[in-house]
Amino acid sequence: MVCVVGNVATRPVYKELSTGASTRFRLAVTSRYWDREKNLWADGHTNFFTVWARRALATNAGASLSVGDPVVVQGRLKVRTETRDGQTWASADVDAVAIGHDLSRGTSAFRRASKGDMGPAPAAQPEPSWETVPQAQPDSTPQQRPEPAGVT
Repeated sequence: MVCVVGNVATRPVYKELSTGASTRFRLAVTSRYWDREKNLWADGHTNFFTVWARRALATNAGASLSVGDPVVVQGRLKVRTETRDGQTWASADVDAVAIGHDLSRGTSAFRRASKGDMGPAPAAQPEPSWETVPQAQPDSTPQQRPEPAGVT
């Protein structure tokens, strides 16, 4: 089991499968360190994890999380390797058992969901392209820049 603290990097994708609900999103985790020469905190390397949630956790995560939200994810770490076009790639997935907003960086209004009161599931949305950054809408308000977080 691992506990990962970071920011939601992609829009959560909710799907209803024959085995139950599933939600996944990418989590950006940036380490921070004290730069003694500059006498300030600096960003280190950013790691990205694919977070998978199932069943009720998937429904609640799909309805509660947005890009940029600071979150704490606890779950099982799975590292996969694959070979594409002669190159070996490694990716890290977290099969989540718990996901919550990081209250050290903001507030959250929790609402308990009972089985009979789960409400409609989030609408299934098309798969986002994780290779590109979504373009801002001209009439939308500017998004806050996600705050880097560390791995605990």
